[in-house]
Amino acid sequence: MIRNEITAQATAAIAIAPGVDTVFEIGGQDSKYIRIDHGMVVDFEMNKVCAAGTGSFLEEQAERLGISIADEFARLAFSAKRPIALGDRCTVFMESALNAWQQKGADKEDLVGGVAYSIAQNYLLRVVRKKKIGDHILFQGGVANNKAVVAAFERLTGKKIHIPPHFDCTGAIGAAMLARNFVKEQKHQTTFKGFGISKTPYQIERFTCPACSNQCEIQKVSVEGEDKPLYYGGRCE
Repeated sequence: MIRNEITAQATAAIAIAPGVDTVFEIGGQDSKYIRIDHGMVVDFEMNKVCAAGTGSFLEEQAERLGISIADEFARLAFSAKRPIALGDRCTVFMESALNAWQQKGADKEDLVGGVAYSIAQNYLLRVVRKKKIGDHILFQGGVANNKAVVAAFERLTGKKIHIPPHFDCTGAIGAAMLARNFVKEQKHQTTFKGFGISKTPYQIERFTCPACSNQCEIQKVSVEGEDKPLYYGGRCE
């Protein structure tokens, strides 16, 4: 069995909702589409280098507009009368469009509503594309916490979007389930360090990776007692 971020997300989704047939997953740096049939992954797609449909883009635009992504974004978006059209292009073009509308004096509510729609439109057009969308959709990843984006997906697809419990860590849950099953099947000795590790002191440092033009923001996690640090946050393929 293949064990990767696709099967991890799918495993968690199936455990949460056995009848699920479609998974929309949008995290901070990437996004995924997964099609499930009778508990099996039958199709999937991931975003490419463009990050316009991810959580990092959403947070950047909220910061640009001077609003809180947690408290104000959804409230303003739901108050929009005429959400602006940012198109489905990549980050730099969508930011330019947002700046242009802002300079024209567009209402902040319409700007925020436009950003919410752009996240959903970019995902559907660039990730899902012409692939089939089922009737039992689970929306996973941190962006699922944004009710305005959820509403945009429901408006654009015409279907109910379900948000599972622990939506922001379903990938980790699925990976843990896959690891547990593998250890049992192979009768291996587990290397699990126990839940007590959650209380172990750690430090997080952030830096920009200079390896390519994407300039990814990387998080370095140093855990007390561990020789090697952990790195995450890269969005390169």
